[in-house]
Formats: sequence, C-alpha cells, structure tokens
Amino acid sequence: MNATHPILTVKGLEKSFGAVTAASDVNLDVVPGEIIGIIGANGAGKTTFVNMVTGYLQPDAGSIQFEGRELVGFAPRDVTQAGISRSFQVSQVFSTLSVYENVLTALAIARSPGLDMLKPMLRPDLEARCDEVLARYQITDYRDHTVSTLSQGVRKLLDIAMAVVSEPRILLLDEPTSGVSVEEKFDLMDIVIGALREDNVTVLFIEHDMEIVERYVSRVVAFYQGKIICDETPAQALADPAVQEYVIGIRADAQAEGG
Repeated sequence: MNATHPILTVKGLEKSFGAVTAASDVNLDVVPGEIIGIIGANGAGKTTFVNMVTGYLQPDAGSIQFEGRELVGFAPRDVTQAGISRSFQVSQVFSTLSVYENVLTALAIARSPGLDMLKPMLRPDLEARCDEVLARYQITDYRDHTVSTLSQGVRKLLDIAMAVVSEPRILLLDEPTSGVSVEEKFDLMDIVIGALREDNVTVLFIEHDMEIVERYVSRVVAFYQGKIICDETPAQALADPAVQEYVIGIRADAQAEGG
C-alpha cells in the first residue's frame, strides 16, 4: 500500500444511546505509520469511537474501512484477525498468572484459532516468540512474577505486549498512562512507542495527559459531544480555542484576561 493512502477510513459514523448522541458524523482518515492522540473530556465520544472501530459497538450509520475492507458488522475477534488490535484503560491481564504465562496465553489464542487452541501452549515456536515480546517491551526481568505483584506501569506494558502478539497493523490504546505514576509514564511511553515504530504499527491512543500528547503524537484528534472539533498537529490543536475551552478547560474569557 502506498504510504499516502489511508490505512483506515471512517465516514459518517453515528451512534446514539437513547437521547444521548455519542457519535455524530465522525470522519477520519489514518495514514500508515501515524501516531494519533485522541483527546476530549469524559463523555466526549472518544471510547465510543474506539469501540466502534474495534467491533465492540456497532454504529447506527456510517462506514469503517480498513485497507479497503468494510468492518461494520465485524465482531471484535474478526476485527483483530483483520489487523486491528487494542488495549483497555483497565489492563486486561490474568492477575494470578505470571507475566510469561500471560503472554504465552495471548500468543496461543492469536496463533491457534478454533480447535487449534487445544494444542499444547509449551511449543518451541510460541516460547521463542514469547521471549521476543518480553524483550521488546522490556519486561523480561518480570518474566516469572505473578501479575498481581507488579506496578501499574509494568501491568500496562504487559497488557500492550499482549495486544500486539497478533501482529496488528493498527493498535488502539485506551489511556495507556492511566493510573501510572509520574515517574513511570515517560519511560513506559518511550518503550511502547519505540517498539510500535520498530514494528511499523500505526497507533491511535486516547489520552488525558497533555504532556504525553505533546511529546509522542504527530496529530491530535479532539472530540466534543460526539463530534471531532479539531484535527491538527499537537501545537495547533492545543492552541485551538475550542480545544482549550472544551478539552483542556481554559475558557475564552480566562484566556483574554491572561493576556
């Protein structure tokens, strides 16, 4: 695919929950290799958008095309198999298992659909790939640790590592630094973004931390009341009056008073 052609095209997405509009005429083109930050206040429609792209919610109207293939109607597993994966705000890990067992389980599921899942997990190919993933996300030192004993930052790394074992072309992350300490957040994102760039994965992630957005994304998409109100570079987006008022929380009158 030519790098100038979108890998993901979203057109006219609509989604309502009763009287609440969660998505209204959402349109977005994503080019391969982009790192896009999705921002917005709580309830702005960010997670609804991610849920629709990944098959957890079906839109009321609109189109979601990935590499020219329509995804509306696909179940989450079908979307993953097509090449789009995700992580969640709350890490989806097995807290009573070790880090190694978590990744090995994710690999077995990704590589052995259907009845093939009954094959033994302790196979040389899976074990070798598991070791590669642990090294890539810098969690080898925690290989035999039970997940419940880990810091939130390491759990997030594990969760994201498990999301990429299916070798997606697009990865959607829901607040990757949520719950992570200030001391851990930049190191975590350095590891994640570095690994994903190395694997040529296109990334869209929801984030409330504007320091993370400014530092890691090439483009910002801002949501408000189910609509995209800004789609610009980080510098342009964070200076946009609507973004400052509805996302960051700086009112226009306060900006005027400040200078």
